[in-house]
Amino acid sequence: SSGINAEYGDCRDWCISRQLWWGHQIPAYKVSLPGKESDDLDNEMWVSAHNEAEARTKAAKKFNVPEKDVTLKRDEDVLDTWFSSGIFPFSTMGWPDKSPDMTLFYPNNILETGHDILFFWVARMVMM
Repeated sequence: SSGINAEYGDCRDWCISRQLWWGHQIPAYKVSLPGKESDDLDNEMWVSAHNEAEARTKAAKKFNVPEKDVTLKRDEDVLDTWFSSGIFPFSTMGWPDKSPDMTLFYPNNILETGHDILFFWVARMVMM
């Protein structure tokens, strides 16, 4: 317990995105509107959603424009390995539905991993 408190007592945010060609793609969409210029760093021009149709609806409502005026570009980054590992049980067992697999296997009671990544990987998975 004291080891975990010492390691994560002053826990800071960490970047959860990576520029890889595989993984769970980040569900964020850059919004472009006619006559409005912005760059990718303009946080105001992003929406998150389960899919493009939902993102388009959210963006139209957010900017008070018709959906036909919304152009979207999905973020090409993927979630980092730690974050993907943390959501692995959910993404493979039918969450958010209470599937038979989810009931049987999650929460689990064993995770085999290397001692060298215990604090860095597993502790972050647990904190999610």
